[in-house]
Amino acid sequence: MYVGKAVVINKTGLHARPAYEFVNMAKKFKSDIMVRRLDGEEEGVDAKSIMFLLSLGVCQGDKIEIAAEGCDEKEAVEALVNLIASGFGELEQ
Repeated sequence: MYVGKAVVINKTGLHARPAYEFVNMAKKFKSDIMVRRLDGEEEGVDAKSIMFLLSLGVCQGDKIEIAAEGCDEKEAVEALVNLIASGFGELEQ
């Protein structure tokens, strides 16, 4: 298992379009991928399900953990952490 952490920096958090982008990227990997908020008691959810991801209610400033297990686990986690760090193209210049 490979685990990474990230802080959501875009204003809309993981809602609608950013969540869609996140799920689409997660689906590119064979590994099982889970996401959970670090500031709550929530269990992890399947990163490949937009409904489960939206149910976390991740907002700007929330810390999340991404954990993957499988043949491409490291690549999956690093790609998703980098996507979050990019701000999904929503950062003001």
